[in-house]
Amino acid sequence: MVPTIRRATPADLPALVALLIQDAEQRRLLDPALWVLASDARTRIEKVVAAGLDNANPMLPELWHVAQRGERLIGATHAIVVPVPPIYDVPGPPGLFLDDCCSVPDAPIGTAEALLLATQTALREAGASGLIASCPAAGPWRTLYAQHDYQAVTLYLAKHGLSTQAAESRSRLATAADVAGIVALSADHRRTLAALNPRFWPTHAEADSRFEGWMRYSLMRKDRDMLVAGAADTVRGYVIAQPVSSMLAPAAHDLGRLGLIDDFYTDEFA
Repeated sequence: MVPTIRRATPADLPALVALLIQDAEQRRLLDPALWVLASDARTRIEKVVAAGLDNANPMLPELWHVAQRGERLIGATHAIVVPVPPIYDVPGPPGLFLDDCCSVPDAPIGTAEALLLATQTALREAGASGLIASCPAAGPWRTLYAQHDYQAVTLYLAKHGLSTQAAESRSRLATAADVAGIVALSADHRRTLAALNPRFWPTHAEADSRFEGWMRYSLMRKDRDMLVAGAADTVRGYVIAQPVSSMLAPAAHDLGRLGLIDDFYTDEFA
């Protein structure tokens, strides 16, 4: 029987939760140290999916599609239209496929592809100007995305077994006096990114002032660390470390265990 591809409804919530628990367990097998299941994984999934199905935020359209065969859900996609970072100049917000897109192992051939195509269409109709996909490097959807001309433009690399012993460091906490130096290094960084992929990282004409505003705001935040290398009058590098965003890890996993190096640059890499 050919599966039916359709938008998910609140009535699908129990079956979706069961499907996503199964998907999370499969993801955990790829890297048990990274994809640790939260003790309340089922509750977390239910909360996230219910909010997405309610779609109460028109500024960030969230889309759930399912593949149904008979009375059984055999696959799902989770996608969202995301705002453009203010330092980039693109024609509109992109559509993002999140990591919890999945299909069951015994789904008919073509199920995942049919979900992908239907979701692409829905994202375009929701106003997405381009499409981005996120998935585990060893996950089954990476091959599918490649078959449909998605190309890797950025990577998140995982590191485990961090030591609690402080290593010798030439870095220090950033201050407001360092912002100008951070902005200058970021401009150099953005030029490199734009040269690597001008379609994905086109620089906004006001990128410097916008990035400066974001850095001054970030200095006031308690949920992140901003470090710089170099003397107060000569910033040679910077790094921003913060908690992992919910867009980078499905709800079933223990996000409290994960930190993210969100932005990093040093003139040694120029």
